[in-house]
Amino acid sequence: MKPASAAASAGEALQPRVLYAVLSAMLSYPDEELVDAMPQLKSLLSEEQSRLLWPVFALFDNSTDLIELQEQYVDTFDRKPSHSLHLFEHIHGESRDRGQAMVDLRNEYIEHGLLPDTTELPDYIPLFLEFLSQIPADKAAGLLGDAIHIFSRIEEKLARVHSPYAVIFTALRGMTTVVPEVLPEPPEGAMEETMVTFGPNADGTEPVLARRPAADHPITFYQTDPRKKTDPIVATDK
Repeated sequence: MKPASAAASAGEALQPRVLYAVLSAMLSYPDEELVDAMPQLKSLLSEEQSRLLWPVFALFDNSTDLIELQEQYVDTFDRKPSHSLHLFEHIHGESRDRGQAMVDLRNEYIEHGLLPDTTELPDYIPLFLEFLSQIPADKAAGLLGDAIHIFSRIEEKLARVHSPYAVIFTALRGMTTVVPEVLPEPPEGAMEETMVTFGPNADGTEPVLARRPAADHPITFYQTDPRKKTDPIVATDK
C-alpha cells in the first residue's frame, strides 16, 4: 500500500474516496516514503480537512528523526491492545469469531477485485480504508457505518492519551451519519492456531479460501448488533 495511491487532483479533495485514501496513508507505518508524501497528502484536502488533521501533519513536520516517529507509532498502536489497528480485535478479541470475520472480509476484498497484501491481516485498518477508497460510494458508506462503532472507540482511547492520531478517527466519524454505539469489551482467550491461515503457504502457494456470496455470508463485525438497545458498558484501557 503506497501513499501515491491517494493521488488525485486538488479539485477532488472533497470526494470521500480521496479522504479514505489519504487517511489510509496517514495511518500507515511511517517510513521515508510516507514522510516525503505528507505535503502531497495535505494538498489533496480541503482547508477544513487540513485543519482537522493538523495534529498528524504537525507530528511529521516537527520530527527530524524517522526512528522516533516509528517508535511512537509502535508505542501507540502495537503495544496497546485498546489502540489496535485491527478492526476485529476490538470486538472478537482473539476468539474463533475473529478468524471467520477476517475470512469474510478478505472475500469481500476479492469480490471487488482487490487482492489484499498478504503481509497484513484483512482487518488492518489502513488496508480497510484503502478498500473503501476503491469501491462504489454507497457500498463504502455502508461498511463505514458498520465499522464506525469501532473507530469511535479507538478515537476515544487515543484522545484520552492525547495522541495526535485520534483526529484520523474523528475525520472518519464525520464521514457517516451513523451514531456510534458503545461496544462490549472483546472476549479474552487465544484464537485457535489452526482456524485460519492468511498469506502464502510454505511452498509459496496461496491458501484456499472459498468465495461466499455476500448476501449469505455478511461480514461479521459484531457478535450482537451494537445499534440495538443494550446496557451501556464502560470501556477501559488495557
